[in-house]
Amino acid sequence: MDLRKLKTLVDLVSESNISELEITEADGKVRIVKSERAAGPMSDWAHSPAVAPAPTHPVTAPPASAVPAAGAADLASAPSETGHVVRSPMVGTFYRSSSPGAKPLVEVGGSVKEGDPVCIIEAMKIMNEIDADRAGTVSKILVENGQAVEFDQPLFVIE
Repeated sequence: MDLRKLKTLVDLVSESNISELEITEADGKVRIVKSERAAGPMSDWAHSPAVAPAPTHPVTAPPASAVPAAGAADLASAPSETGHVVRSPMVGTFYRSSSPGAKPLVEVGGSVKEGDPVCIIEAMKIMNEIDADRAGTVSKILVENGQAVEFDQPLFVIE
């Protein structure tokens, strides 16, 4: 994306009621977020949009040898699972229980109802309770306690 086009987009966000704009093109991805106006001598600076260009080169996965054996097996088996896959709604650290030393929220073979908490994902020092989006029986837990998870990563299989 050329700089003139980028400046036009930044000006558009600055002068409008738009708080966030994300554009994806063949040569890259740009996200512009308008911050709230701050009081003080730097208020104009604080009001200018933040621009975070995405890498223009494709991101490749680490070689299979860099992934622990258990993690590789879980990731390989996730797409072929039968049943409903509960996926991570965010990036963070996966915890099976609500506090250290407490019993896990769900176990393999345990039944869950829609809306029941199944795990905790810590993101930015905030503990986010993740609920089951379908009722059934937990047939597989695909992530280890304390493991980092990515957005949309499979966590559980519910049948």
